[in-house]
Amino acid sequence: MNDSTDVDFWFDPICPWSWQTSRWLLEVRRQRPVTVRWHVMSLAVLQDNPRLPRAYRQMLAEARGPARVCAAARAEHGDEVLGPLYTSLGTRFHERGLPQDRSTVETALRECGLPTRLADALTSHAHEEALLISHKAAVTLAGDDVGTPVLALDGPPGTGQVAFFGPVVTPVPRGEDAVRLWHGLTMMAATPGFYELKRSRG
Repeated sequence: MNDSTDVDFWFDPICPWSWQTSRWLLEVRRQRPVTVRWHVMSLAVLQDNPRLPRAYRQMLAEARGPARVCAAARAEHGDEVLGPLYTSLGTRFHERGLPQDRSTVETALRECGLPTRLADALTSHAHEEALLISHKAAVTLAGDDVGTPVLALDGPPGTGQVAFFGPVVTPVPRGEDAVRLWHGLTMMAATPGFYELKRSRG
């Protein structure tokens, strides 16, 4: 139970479920030897379907912007900037209810010591390929019929990583509740043949 564990966590900065799960994972990290490697993915890419209503497709196209900003920051400044940038963006989007616009993104970038020109990625496709590569890594592990977040950790011995969509949880478990959920997830990941556990959200 006390062995160090590496976790790969894919998030979309606009997704409230990703945000909740990421705060739970940080709560676990405060209490257990867990190393989190942050990656970006996109709900807009997951849900790209020409049969969706036009207004919804437009919303998804605009939602792609913050994910591209994260991909740009990682490409230019390294993996280590993703966690702090996600926290800065998510605090503004999900806790303060600020708009997902350039002004909010620039403030988050400044807080992380990153150049505000990275906000150009909101409307530029210069880092689209980097976003798609990171996104593809998640769905290669978890499948393309998932959502965000995707969490990957070691599976049964000799099998490499296993990945899950979720856990989807709200409110964020704290203290020992957070650790119990973590232990449950790691036991499921270590079970050969385990794939899915789900119930409807009420």
